[in-house]
Amino acid sequence: AGTMVAGGAAAPAARAAVVTAPLAARASAPVGVRSRWAELANAATGADLWSRSSAQERPMGSVTKVMTAYVVLTAPRLNLNRVVTVPRGIVAYDAGGASTAGLRPGEKYTTMQLLYAMLLPSGCDAAYTLADAYGPGLAGFVAKMNATAKKLGLAKTHFTDFSGLPYPTGYSTYSTARDLIALGRAAMENRTLASVVATREYRLAGSGAHAAHVWVNLNPLLGTFPGATGIKTGYTGAAGQCLLFEAKRGSTTLIGVVLDSSGVNSASLAAAASDARAMLGWGFDR
Repeated sequence: AGTMVAGGAAAPAARAAVVTAPLAARASAPVGVRSRWAELANAATGADLWSRSSAQERPMGSVTKVMTAYVVLTAPRLNLNRVVTVPRGIVAYDAGGASTAGLRPGEKYTTMQLLYAMLLPSGCDAAYTLADAYGPGLAGFVAKMNATAKKLGLAKTHFTDFSGLPYPTGYSTYSTARDLIALGRAAMENRTLASVVATREYRLAGSGAHAAHVWVNLNPLLGTFPGATGIKTGYTGAAGQCLLFEAKRGSTTLIGVVLDSSGVNSASLAAAASDARAMLGWGFDR
C-alpha cells in the first residue's frame, strides 16, 4: 500500500492502485449490457464466463426455431431433399403479423430449402410447414420439441409453439439464458444447421413448384462482427429483442444469449446486437 506525501498526493504504489483498480473492475464483466437475462459461455466446454439472471424463465420469440431446426435435423432417416408441400394452415397462422418467408399454400420445397426459409428471414410459414411434415402434425411436433428439450437436460424450457409465437399466451413458450446456451451448443454441433445460420443470403430461383426468393439473414452480427457464425434472432411483445449468437476467433469459440435487450416494446435489434458485441468483445479480450 502507498502512503500520503506532501500536498495530499499518493505515493507510487498508491497511484498504481488507483489506476489499476478501475481497470480490473471493468474487466470483470462486459460493460453496457442492457439485457437483464443473459449469458456468455465457452462453446467448447459450456463453461459460464459471465451471466445475469440466466436461470430465470423467459419467453424467447423466434429463438425457438433453433429447436425446430434441431428436431428436424435429428429426425431418423432424414432426407434433406424430401419435398414438402406448404399447407393451407399457414395463412391463418401467419395472419397476426408473424414474420414470413413468403411461402404460399400448395408450393413445394425441399426440407433444406425450408430450413433456410425458417432460419434466415425467420419464416413462421416455413416453421409451420416443417412441423406439419415432421410431427407428423403440429401437436406431434411440439411434443417432439419438449421431448428433445428433456433429453438435452433443458429443465426450465417448455414449448407450446414451433415458431415462438405467443400461442396461447406470450409466456407459454419459455426457456432460460442457460438452457438456450445448451440448446445452441447442441444445435451448432450439427454441420447442416451451423452452415445454414452462417449464411447471410440465400437465393432460390423460381420454378414450377415455387416462386423465386431471396432470403436475408436477420442476424445483425453476421458480416459486422469479426468471426460471427450464427445463430438466431427472436422477438415478440412479451419476449422483447432476443439474440442467440456465436463467434469464433483463433481457437476460441464463444456462445451467448441476450433476452429482452431493449424493452418489450422495441422493434429494433440494435440493442440486442450492441449487447452481443459488448459480451463477445469482453469475452475475447479475457
